[in-house]
Amino acid sequence: MSQWSQVQQLEIKFLEQVDQFYDDNFPMEIRHLLAQWIESQDWEAAANNEAMAMILLQNLIIQVDEQLDRVSQEKNLLLIHNLKRVRKLLQGKYHGNPMHIAVIISNCLREERRILAAASMPVQGPLEKSLQSSVVSERQRNVEHKVSAIKNSAQMTDQDVKYLEDLQEEFDFRYKTIQSLEQNDKNSALIKQEMLALQAMLNTLDYKRKEVLGKIGRVIHEIDVLMSNMLTEELLDWKRRQQIACIGGPLHGGLDQLQNCFTLLAESLFQVRRQLEKLDELLTRLTYDGDPIPVQRPQLLEKVNFLLYNLFRNSFVVERQPCMPTHPQRPMVLKTLIQFTVKLRLLIKLPELNYQIRVKATIDKNVSTVSNRRFVLCGTHVKAMNMDESANGSLSVEFRHLQPKEMKTSAGSKGNEGPHMVTEELHSISFETQVCLYGLTINLETSSLPVVMISNVSQLPNAWASIIWYNLSTNDPQNLSFFNNPPAATLSQLLEVLSWQFSSYVGRGLNSEQLNMLAEKLTVSYNDYQLSWAKFCKEHLPGKSFTFWVWLEAILDLIKKHILPLWIDGYIMGFVSKEKERILLKDKTPGTFLLRFSESNLGGITFTWVDQLENGDVTFHSVEPYNKGRLSALPFADILRDYKVIMADNVPENPLKYLYPDIPKDKAFGKHYSCQPNEVSKPSDGGGKVSSQVLNDSTEPHSPSDLLPMSPSVYAVLREHLSPTAIETALSSPYSTD
Repeated sequence: MSQWSQVQQLEIKFLEQVDQFYDDNFPMEIRHLLAQWIESQDWEAAANNEAMAMILLQNLIIQVDEQLDRVSQEKNLLLIHNLKRVRKLLQGKYHGNPMHIAVIISNCLREERRILAAASMPVQGPLEKSLQSSVVSERQRNVEHKVSAIKNSAQMTDQDVKYLEDLQEEFDFRYKTIQSLEQNDKNSALIKQEMLALQAMLNTLDYKRKEVLGKIGRVIHEIDVLMSNMLTEELLDWKRRQQIACIGGPLHGGLDQLQNCFTLLAESLFQVRRQLEKLDELLTRLTYDGDPIPVQRPQLLEKVNFLLYNLFRNSFVVERQPCMPTHPQRPMVLKTLIQFTVKLRLLIKLPELNYQIRVKATIDKNVSTVSNRRFVLCGTHVKAMNMDESANGSLSVEFRHLQPKEMKTSAGSKGNEGPHMVTEELHSISFETQVCLYGLTINLETSSLPVVMISNVSQLPNAWASIIWYNLSTNDPQNLSFFNNPPAATLSQLLEVLSWQFSSYVGRGLNSEQLNMLAEKLTVSYNDYQLSWAKFCKEHLPGKSFTFWVWLEAILDLIKKHILPLWIDGYIMGFVSKEKERILLKDKTPGTFLLRFSESNLGGITFTWVDQLENGDVTFHSVEPYNKGRLSALPFADILRDYKVIMADNVPENPLKYLYPDIPKDKAFGKHYSCQPNEVSKPSDGGGKVSSQVLNDSTEPHSPSDLLPMSPSVYAVLREHLSPTAIETALSSPYSTD
């Protein structure tokens, strides 16, 4: 079943999440019509390779054209219209930047996998639940409603100012008319009556001026309250959601809604500013004793300018955190002399600002880091924000060619690069610009989330652990001394984040049983236990030469590179202890097996099957773990299919019959077999020889009754050169499992 077919079978609450990340950038119609083709392409690789991205974009357009031909024959007018629109979108928006569509599709597929994984979980984790709370959704709706109401109020005040201007012009005309009369005429009864009417008009003008100033004051107050409370909370929540998304959590949305709110508020404030300028103009033409304009206008204008300053400062955000294109799922880990990308957006989208704002990028500006290492940014570090490069037309800028370079210390050598010192050093990439608009000059600054600088790819796993721990534990965007005294994390939240590592990186998260096993490795009991940073990433596991995180990262790498389809299908139990393994298998049909990750070897996978002796006793057999070196030579599904052991009668037999609990082996793995079985080829010194050993309960020397695993090719070669008697003699000799 395709991934898209699985998505369509989700409950409505999960389908609503899917609906959120399909928009005009990548319409859902295309995802639906081209589901299998889209899922068969490597969009993640294309996101980092412009030539490959261009080929995929061209092929995508060809696929759309084929669908267009099909629906044209069916005379489906609505679908024809939509497909033509999509084709125009693909050619127009992405022709100059094909990697952008690759990033979008890759993210959509990743988010689908995360939602499918979440749907298979019995309950949401605490972090995800907090991000999707009804309180947050209600506040979002309230913010949008209040912003719309403020915009309407500002527009209504425009009408009041226009009425006031018309009234003053009439008063001015009638007053000047009287002033132009001769002195004798001014004493007439008619003129006196006109003077009384003018006085009444002046009273009305005074009342309307006070009314307009009052309305302007209320609009300013409403904007102030909204900015100080709900809008600030919304922005902080978005930044927190971005942090969580960076470490594998749900893709964060809501920035376009925030942009709409910021833009409408800015437009309202500029509108109020123009209204105050109009009042100043009216003041120069007419003033009187007790005139409210000269008293109230300066204070209101000062407040408007103050709010505009704050609104612009808060609107300058890092839309996409620094990330190396070669490691799109490991953001905020940067390698020296390797390019990274980062994208910024101004949430106030005004046409007057297009190409008028130049942004400068620096590293560790005005920040005292805990490191002696110092860096500079090479490449284009000044660019103009514009509305043309982003697919959604936002006012943004993307730096694509920045490289961090480490500066030599005064002693002529580079800083300390111990295994943990480097990966616990946090740095900050800062951005500054200046907005000049309508007589205002506003300096803007923002910074990325803390990044970790590495000089060798071997430091990447521990650097990523630092990024995970920081963004899990704090919403402080600039605590560069965090690892001087890193706080503990609750086990429940950490396990949720670990599941995200699997759902985002290898397409399937962990279920509650798998998480329980990880909890047992980290702690004695599974409740809301506080886990230390050292326990997670620095202290070796009991009796092992590696840490918990290094062990888990090696498993992720193994899945990604060698057993990904089997993992996505859910056929690898993976995280199960030896004790639990035997409990699960002991009552099963002989030949039932399960797959689990090795606890003693880094990046290893093994399988255990249950058998029954003649006397009825149950016995278990496991093989030495297969690591990436051996799996590079032979696909794991083929190993399971062709696995043989030699029985007492010298007949090779595959003991693996049913995948736990009772799935026929070929039904589970058949679609992943890569070649025909029983193809005999002479083994070489490389990966052609399957040399796993059976590990039984007994520690006694092995005997012929013990099962020796052997591939068909190895057995065939033995039969070519040895007699059955010689083979039997060899198998009867004790051997070591090392």
